[in-house]
Amino acid sequence: MTRWPGSYESYWMETAEGPRHPGLTGDLEVDVAVVGGGVAGICTAWELARAGRSVALLEADRIAAGVTGYTTAKLSSQHGLVYAQLRKSFGAEGARRYARSQQEAVEYVERVAAELGIDCDLERLPGYAYVESAEAVDRLRAEADAAREAGLPASFVTDTGLPYPVAGAVRFEEQAQFHPRKYLLALVADLVGQGGKVYERTRIVSLHEGEPCRLTTEGGAEVVARDVVVATHYPVFDRALMFSRLEPHRELVVAATIPVDRDPGGMYLTPEQNTRSVRTAPYGEDQRLLIVTGEKFKPGTGEVSERHERLAAWTQERFPYARITHRWAAQDNSTTDQVPYVGRFHPGARHVYVATGFGGWGMSNGVMSGRLLTAHITGEELPWASLYDPRRLHPREAPSLLKAQGSVLKHFVGDRLRASHVDSVEEIAPGSGAVVRIGGRRCAVYRDESGEAHAVSARCTHLGCLVHFNDAERAWECPCHGSRFDTDGAVIQGPAVRPLEPRVLPGGTGASD
Repeated sequence: MTRWPGSYESYWMETAEGPRHPGLTGDLEVDVAVVGGGVAGICTAWELARAGRSVALLEADRIAAGVTGYTTAKLSSQHGLVYAQLRKSFGAEGARRYARSQQEAVEYVERVAAELGIDCDLERLPGYAYVESAEAVDRLRAEADAAREAGLPASFVTDTGLPYPVAGAVRFEEQAQFHPRKYLLALVADLVGQGGKVYERTRIVSLHEGEPCRLTTEGGAEVVARDVVVATHYPVFDRALMFSRLEPHRELVVAATIPVDRDPGGMYLTPEQNTRSVRTAPYGEDQRLLIVTGEKFKPGTGEVSERHERLAAWTQERFPYARITHRWAAQDNSTTDQVPYVGRFHPGARHVYVATGFGGWGMSNGVMSGRLLTAHITGEELPWASLYDPRRLHPREAPSLLKAQGSVLKHFVGDRLRASHVDSVEEIAPGSGAVVRIGGRRCAVYRDESGEAHAVSARCTHLGCLVHFNDAERAWECPCHGSRFDTDGAVIQGPAVRPLEPRVLPGGTGASD
């Protein structure tokens, strides 16, 4: 396998170090508790503080360092080939509301950055959805028509700034890209300046809905709040049964320096070749950072290193002058009807709200969610509230729902029918992991570079699916709902909130402390 230079780290994480915030050690009472410190949680907490509410922002790890820290950071109403489908599923008015809410999010970030004086590398550029296959051109023409009807500055074109030909593209004017952590960390600083409370390394493990609501942390502290916002990417509470209506997926990212005069001058996306997304970012005086995303796959489906190799090879084939500097991976969830869930958590919810299912477009949707959830809590009406209502259920989403649950069932049952992923611990090479049956139980075993094996339960603590090893990121992943765990079993990403249980291997070796 070809190896390339560069760090396995997000460029955004590497270039914007934020201050550390304390963990919550005692009980707390506020007007609103926001669970999750990514783009949706930060924007919501900031908006609520501006509206005069006392707010606590609670993050299980570090602020803006989870999914948000590994985004490609397009700030756009161009969400692939979505508007023709929205018009079909929600009618012309539904498509217009979606378009307006997303484009307003783009404009809103520019206004807030100017108001607060945030230097976040914000650039206004066109966005493109393109295809290289002539057979797909008619679909792009239909998408351009639907986007224009929805009120967006869209047109069908055949010329782009890419260094390779395309069969056709939908061009959206007035889109944007930025450095997400620079923007969001500035919002957090302003939130704290307004009296908002921010707590890191504070994992919420239970929620009692009532008047008031009560949250309990992993350390046993209690947070009392009139309203609660669950903005944990994938909801960490299952009472709304959203796990049946959300499908997780990961995409890989390669970043490389290119000469500034080779900048393609826009943001590009094609659904072909298992998705390819291209944009650039400022990178010194005479260079740009080319950011290429693609190789979409479900967590826990393996071959991640090979996928990264394919993405790197595609990048160097299409941009032969590129020098790879970074690589990382991103994760998101899609809803069964392709529209996020933002609003009251479930039909009986009075004071609990959720934001999830951004489908790979977390920047505009996170900003939109902050505004919409604040409107819900303060009693304001926004025209697109019903479109994003999590309590909706449309007949058209039934096939997608059945397909998603069929995939979950396949893993839940099928993975158990296999005797094991390997026959013995001895088969596991240093730096890799596999599921092994030991003493009648399936164990997730990782062998570190020194050769020592570490074992944890292979059963995801969310709903019990068996985890699989991600060889590139050295993590255990649940293929059912996307939970991710470190090699010692610690939770990296929910919906799981409890670690994988440690297991003892023959000879007394278990998970590392």
